[in-house]
Amino acid sequence: MDLRDIRKDYQHSAIHGEEFPVEPVNWFREWLNEAMESGEPEATAMVLSTVSSEWRPSARVVLLKSIDDHGFVFFTNYLSRKGVQLSGNHFAALTFFWPLTERQVRIEGFVSKTDEDESDTYFYSRPLESRINAVISPQSTPILSRTRLEEKREKLLFNEGDENIARPVHWGGYRLKPDRMEFWQGRPGRLHDRIQYLLEGDLWSVNRLAP
Repeated sequence: MDLRDIRKDYQHSAIHGEEFPVEPVNWFREWLNEAMESGEPEATAMVLSTVSSEWRPSARVVLLKSIDDHGFVFFTNYLSRKGVQLSGNHFAALTFFWPLTERQVRIEGFVSKTDEDESDTYFYSRPLESRINAVISPQSTPILSRTRLEEKREKLLFNEGDENIARPVHWGGYRLKPDRMEFWQGRPGRLHDRIQYLLEGDLWSVNRLAP
């Protein structure tokens, strides 16, 4: 198979005119809802891109867990590779791609930790095994074997009650407050729609970009 011959002609929708929503976060919510309604299997999956102290970019898929007026929230191990990178460089980017609606959203901004109450609320809403995994996993570090990790999990499952699995201090939430957002809609002939928002003070400016 020659990868150069793989092409898709996008036909699903379009962004017409030059009048766009004032608030991009609300527009994002609409697109996310439409992605979920279309049957997108992982509509809340997003690529989180961070930068190391050596200025090397790093990207991975995480799950969006909430959106509010202050930003986009996800949860992870603070000592993981992404956590260490975010502690050194608080700026990051999120990318959503929804093939079924032929859309992409790119978001950039400043990342800070959520408060402990918000981290607790989400942690204790998780299934027991997910909470245990957060406790036992030294995320992003080498381990001797998967068997050792599974033994730790089984030990906690056997010895601890549901209420005894406390949120570890190294695990919690992050919130990305956006200052740049771009909405991409696939169009026929690859003349795609791109709408960019930039936060200037407390107000968003918006422009159509060339594809």
